[in-house]
Amino acid sequence: MVQGMTGSFRLMKSLNRSLVINIIRRDGPISRTDISKQANLTPPTVTNIVNDLLKEGLVKEGRIGVSKGGRRPVLLSINYNNHYVIGVDVGTGQMRVGLSNLNAELLERKKEVLPAGVKAREFMAILYRLVDEMIESASVEKDKIVGIGIGMHGIVDEAAGVSIYAPHFNFGELPLKADLEERYDIPVRVENDARCSAIAEMWFGGAKDNQHLVFVNVGDGIGAGVILNGQVFRGDNHIAGELGHMIVDLNGRQCTCGSYGCLHTVASGIHIRERVIHEMTLGRSTQLWDLVEHKEEIDGAIIYEAALLGDAFSEEVFAQAGRFLGLALTNVINFLNPDQIILGGGVMKAGEFVMKPLQETIQRRALTDDARRTEVTVSALGSHSALLGAVSLILQDVFEVQDNKRN
Repeated sequence: MVQGMTGSFRLMKSLNRSLVINIIRRDGPISRTDISKQANLTPPTVTNIVNDLLKEGLVKEGRIGVSKGGRRPVLLSINYNNHYVIGVDVGTGQMRVGLSNLNAELLERKKEVLPAGVKAREFMAILYRLVDEMIESASVEKDKIVGIGIGMHGIVDEAAGVSIYAPHFNFGELPLKADLEERYDIPVRVENDARCSAIAEMWFGGAKDNQHLVFVNVGDGIGAGVILNGQVFRGDNHIAGELGHMIVDLNGRQCTCGSYGCLHTVASGIHIRERVIHEMTLGRSTQLWDLVEHKEEIDGAIIYEAALLGDAFSEEVFAQAGRFLGLALTNVINFLNPDQIILGGGVMKAGEFVMKPLQETIQRRALTDDARRTEVTVSALGSHSALLGAVSLILQDVFEVQDNKRN
């Protein structure tokens, strides 16, 4: 009974701390009196919490406020630049590392191309080197770094901090959390990259007021991060959001996963490039021949350039990808009924060449008028969404109460 009471007291203390620090984050500069009123906490409770936050350097005192009777209050705000977070975004072909303050403002960035079929030992050596270089170049004391967040493509066990399966790399399970915490003695969080992007949209992007969100990354692979009731949904075996393996063509080609007709085979960046090169090999008439000497030089940016020049073939390649994406998103809308769907990744740089057929497909196929009005937009966070999401993993630990529940 005593143990239960102690646990309840600690939870209440943690909840009160989270409440206070988030009021300061949202409404600061703010006085202790106003915090007390907003939080419905006694002034002594607020004073004790604020004193702890001041000692930790998370909060700072600033200018003097306007008196509402009595002494003029000292206003409090978050000390964003006293602590730092390292974020890591591991995509299919490159690793990006960034150092941010507690407001997710990226102060330093580094990136490195990952060799095809990279093995675990080489992968970890690159990761360690980039993190070491980041700490050294930023001249940051290690005890000022509150955590390392990692957004990893593929299947991730977030609770254990393990990369279970990264389809573009030549290794199996990788205990990222354990290895990095042993090396740096800093808390580490690991999450799927698309879920990181969804978290970033909730914290800093276009979904701050939405409780039901789907972020879809459309790049060399296709994956989704799902937010339900304001919480990340991971599923029972960590595979929730593998949208690239939704079947959209029963008679389609075989996917890398072994199944047939997956969205990945008709709408991913890899598929778009493969289709274009295949058609050019067969002698397809296209303005792409004017932009490259060899068809192997083709990439998404060149296909987009050709589409801008009015190349009908390039336009149709993007349009087909958009129609299949629209079909998959219609299924998502009908099944989950989210407030908003946000799209990111390299393929979405094609803009209206993809978005127009995508939206038209949703309008034709979504179940109801309300479903057809579901907001579908391209992320304003751009290529930094997964990196900011990795940072947000740590900011959640700083600003929110963690209850150890995994969805």
